[in-house]
Amino acid sequence: MRLTTKGRFAVTAMLDLAMREEGGPVTLAGISERQSISLSYLEQLFGKLRRAELVDSVRGPGGGYTLAKQICDISVADIIVAVDEPVDATQCGGRENCRGSQRCMTHDLWTNLNVTIFDYLSKVSLASLVEEQHAKEQQAKESSVVQDKRDSCSSSRAAASSAL
Repeated sequence: MRLTTKGRFAVTAMLDLAMREEGGPVTLAGISERQSISLSYLEQLFGKLRRAELVDSVRGPGGGYTLAKQICDISVADIIVAVDEPVDATQCGGRENCRGSQRCMTHDLWTNLNVTIFDYLSKVSLASLVEEQHAKEQQAKESSVVQDKRDSCSSSRAAASSAL
């Protein structure tokens, strides 16, 4: 399966939103800056996400977007479907007339792959992605603390050696 930029950006933007909405509505300008996604592109994606009832918009000062459902109730597949990204690995797109009068010889293989991919993405919730991201951030923070201690010890040893 080749997931397009539209689907990847939509999932990334929704993950950013889910991780920050505790502080109130999240602006598209903020998502754009943090994720390096064009603001106008995000506006198009969020229009589709809103129509699919995955996000709500809040107008006015302090406005932005919030999730319209609980994060455990939004799957990656929901997001991809909302932005019109069909998960289709077949060459013929399911048409009977792929090459000549028949479907591709490998049509059933790719159709089964599509089903498997869609099934997998349906089981991956936004909540699980948020949890995974928080764990990565915590691990990076702990790793940074350990490195700072190592650097501090190295500096102390170097200073002690030069004093001798």
